Amino acid sequence: QVQLVESGGGLVQPGGSLRLSCAASGSIFRIYDMGWYRQAPGKQRELVAAITSDGNTNYADSVKGRFTISRDSAKKTVNLQMNSVKPEDTAVYYCNAAVRSTLGSQTSVFWGQGTQVTVSS
Repeated sequence: QVQLVESGGGLVQPGGSLRLSCAASGSIFRIYDMGWYRQAPGKQRELVAAITSDGNTNYADSVKGRFTISRDSAKKTVNLQMNSVKPEDTAVYYCNAAVRSTLGSQTSVFWGQGTQVTVSS
């Protein structure tokens, strides 16, 4: 089994910064794409940013130029640097990862439990 544990959420003022981290552990042969999603109350979960194993990134239009996703493959972590945050960034943030647990297994997608980010003055 694979576990993803997020950290770094909390309360931040508009215009401020926050850094989220997610660490993967467990039965891991290889990690492919990793990403951050968010879900605000009453809304569907949406992609915030994603990064491939080669380092290619993809961002939601709403966060381009403000958020930066990065990963450390050796440490099996993915980070989300959030700058110039806005009240509309308030949501529960989830990390996910596409993982192959053993050489012969299929790739499965795993999710973290989520971390709350609240942007408010």
